[in-house]
Amino acid sequence: MKKSLLILSFGFFTTITFAQTAYKATVAKKADAIQQKIITWRRDFHEHPELGNHEFRTAEIIAKHLRSLGIEVKTGVATTGVVGLLKGGKPGPVVALRADMDALPVTERVDVPFASKVTTAYKGQQTGVMHACGHDSHMAILMGVAEVLSSMKSELHGTVKFIFQPAEEGLPAGEIGGAEEMVKEGVMENPKVDVVFGLHIQSYQPAGTITYRPGGDMAAVNSMRIVVKGRSSHGAYPWSAIDPIVVSAQIINNLQTIVSRNLHITQNAAVVTIGSINGGNRENIIPESVTMLGTIRTLNEEDEKMIIERIKQIATKTAEAENAVAEVNIPYGNHYPITYNNPALVAQMLPTLQATAGAENVSLRQAETGAEDFSFYEQKAPGIFIHLGGMPKGQDPLKAPAHHTPDFYIDESGFTLGVKALCNLTLDYMGSKGK
Repeated sequence: MKKSLLILSFGFFTTITFAQTAYKATVAKKADAIQQKIITWRRDFHEHPELGNHEFRTAEIIAKHLRSLGIEVKTGVATTGVVGLLKGGKPGPVVALRADMDALPVTERVDVPFASKVTTAYKGQQTGVMHACGHDSHMAILMGVAEVLSSMKSELHGTVKFIFQPAEEGLPAGEIGGAEEMVKEGVMENPKVDVVFGLHIQSYQPAGTITYRPGGDMAAVNSMRIVVKGRSSHGAYPWSAIDPIVVSAQIINNLQTIVSRNLHITQNAAVVTIGSINGGNRENIIPESVTMLGTIRTLNEEDEKMIIERIKQIATKTAEAENAVAEVNIPYGNHYPITYNNPALVAQMLPTLQATAGAENVSLRQAETGAEDFSFYEQKAPGIFIHLGGMPKGQDPLKAPAHHTPDFYIDESGFTLGVKALCNLTLDYMGSKGK
C-alpha cells in the first residue's frame, strides 16, 4: 500500500513539474515575441514622462491596452492609478502585480532618440521631467505581463490584479496618492489579494540578472522636523540670548550617537540624517528659533521604535540642558513602512526565479536604506519585491549612472526577463494552491 502511494505521489509531482516546465516554455516564447512591443512602450513613456498624480496620458495608454486584452479596468484610483482585473478560467488565489508610473523633476542628459524634452514648473522652479528611476520600464514590463497572461486566461487557476500606481516618488504639497492611498481606496480588496509581487529595475545590476532578499529589503522611512526655540538677542550680546543655533548644533552632533552607540550594527543598518537647518536672517542677530528637517531609515520595527524614541529624548533633553525647548515631530510628512519580503514566500518562490533566469543569474542582495511604497501592499498581503538588472553587461557597477540623476540609463535587453519572472511567479503560485 505504501509503495502504491509513493508511486502515485511521484506520478502526481512529476505531472505538475512537467506542466510547469511546459507553461514556462510557453511564457518564454510569448514574452520573446513581444519584446519589441515592450521596448516601444517603454520608449514612449520615457519620451513623455509625467510627475506624480499627473500621469494622465500614461494612465490612458495603460487602460486602453488592458481593455484591448479583455481585462476589466478601473481608472482614477488614488487620483490617476489604473487597476486591471483578469479572471482566470479556473478558481484559485488572487495575485496582485504592481508597477509605478511617475517620473521625476530631473533634466535628462542621456543622448538617446527618445530622450525627454518635457519641462515643468516644480516648487516654483523650471525643470525638466525624466523617468530617472525606471518606472517607464516597470509599466512596459507589466503591460507585457498582462498581454502574456491574458492570452493564457483559460489556463489560469485564479485571478490576476494589475496595479499601475501613481506618485511612488512622493506627492505634490497638499495632495494624496501613491501606494498608501491605493490601499485606502481598497485596491487589495474586492477581490481580496492573497499575494503581491513587484519588481524594480536597477541601473547598477547587470541585465539578465535578478536579486532578492527575504525579510527587510528596503528601509522604512520617517521624515522628521525639530524646532528649537530659544531667546533672540543682538549678536554682540550673546549672554542675553538662549541661542537656538548653538543648541541645534549640539542636537545634530548628539543624534549621530544613535547609530554609532545605540544600534546593533552587526544585525541591521539604519540612518539618521539632518538634511536641512534654517534659522536667522542676519549675521548679527541671534534668532528666536531654528528648524531642522531630516530623515530616518530603518530595517526593522524594533529599530524604528528605538531610534524615534532616542531622537525625541536627545533633542528635548539637549535643549532643556541649555534652557531652550525642542519640539519634535515624527513622522513629519512622509512615512513608508519597511519593504518586507515574506521569508516563507521567498523560500517557496525562489526556485521559480532560478528556473526563469538560471540559478547562476539569481542572487541574494544586501538590504538598502532607500525606501519603496510597495511596502504598503505588503502590509496587507505576503509579498516579494525583486530587483531586475538594467546595466549593460561588462560595465563597472560603481560607474553606472545612479537613479534619480540626469544620466540614468537602462539596458532594455533585460525587459523580457522581467515579464517572464512576473508571469512565472504568478503561475507557480497559483499552481501551488492546488487545482
